[in-house]
Amino acid sequence: MARNRALETRINDPSLPGEARLEALRGLAADLPPPPARAGESNNHVHTIYSFSPYSPTMAALRCFDAGLEVAGSVDHDSIAAAPEMRAACGILGIGAVTGCELRVSFKGGPHADRKINNPDSPGIAYMTIQALPTGSAPLIEAFLEPIRARRRWRTAAMSQAASALLEAEGLQGIDFTRDVVAHSKAEEGGGITERHLLAAVARKLVEHFGAGAGLVDGLRRTLRIEPPEHLAALIADPRNQSLLYDLLGLLKSGFLERIYIQPDEAECPPAAEAVSLALSAGAIPAYAYLGDVGESPTGDKKAEKFEDDFLNELFDELVDIGFPAVTYMPPRNTASQLERVRALCGRRGLMEISGVDINQPRQSFSCPELRRPEFRHLADATWALVANEAVASVDPKAALFSAESPLAKLAPSERVAAYAAAGRDLDQRQRGSAAKILEALMKGKYTR
Repeated sequence: MARNRALETRINDPSLPGEARLEALRGLAADLPPPPARAGESNNHVHTIYSFSPYSPTMAALRCFDAGLEVAGSVDHDSIAAAPEMRAACGILGIGAVTGCELRVSFKGGPHADRKINNPDSPGIAYMTIQALPTGSAPLIEAFLEPIRARRRWRTAAMSQAASALLEAEGLQGIDFTRDVVAHSKAEEGGGITERHLLAAVARKLVEHFGAGAGLVDGLRRTLRIEPPEHLAALIADPRNQSLLYDLLGLLKSGFLERIYIQPDEAECPPAAEAVSLALSAGAIPAYAYLGDVGESPTGDKKAEKFEDDFLNELFDELVDIGFPAVTYMPPRNTASQLERVRALCGRRGLMEISGVDINQPRQSFSCPELRRPEFRHLADATWALVANEAVASVDPKAALFSAESPLAKLAPSERVAAYAAAGRDLDQRQRGSAAKILEALMKGKYTR
């Protein structure tokens, strides 16, 4: 049966309030098939319009459902604004939900302060996630993120001035930060403003000046001295390209951003230990985001470059010292040897392993067939443990997976994850009220071996 296109359009309309998008999904849900049989696929790392993405939280959940995923998870940069809508959308669809955010933290003062860790732009600054956020802890996390967003907005405005000067020097129209950047974000609704918003503004100015087609590629070469790789040049030269903005953005991120980049400070990137402690106190799960040395970037936004692989053993020791209980990584982006090494290091240090594929542009697939492989079965368990954590800790914060006050706190981390995974699979995703019954069973030891 063909879908109602008017409803799908409303589901992904960023100008509508979240409840209107959810109501459109309710209208569409009657014609959808049942949730997929559980095969192990999920994605805990989907960006939405509350950072930079073509997807509203409701549409992100629907795309995950369409891809046959059991669980969908939102992580926006410096923002948890997507969380209520994402949870509600997953409930309508009958799939698990994991919500949280992604942020950058400082490793300054530690042994890797001057090294490029997992951030292409800044030594000593690393990406991490805060996931499985209990609903009652949202105000605590939001109070922590709001000044981070404000500082990042200030810095992005300064970079916009630099970008504008470069464009104007080449005879192009400059950038007005409020009109060309802020207006294309969800900043006024608690969303983040990132370098991608700025680069999208630059991309729009290029298209406005050169038009879509072969002239755009020539213009990139003449004005910004950017030579696109052959496959990207072909895409950018195609006037029918529906993803042109995102293709240009990826190219600008790897070939233009460094010309205008201003390094963030600790007002924008707080100490890692502070963020980890806050996340744990909120009943959420903080995770270091492993990147690994990059060959060819799947999204075209990263150059071939070395990151943390050369000092991974020492870095994992620092993660434990800081208090990280988990590491998140992306199976499709890493080699088999990289994944095997990370798994072994997590195992030796008792770190939870979390999967997720960074979705922020329309060419990316939501499916993750790698998770169906036997060696990644533990990642499916971890995802369901996240689902359980978010649900039961929303009922009782002391029930969080890594809470010292939990009756399960004396279990080994792997045993706790297994128990919460079993509990997560028993949750009725369409009935949030089922969490109280699952919590009672979990605390009474039903899911422990």
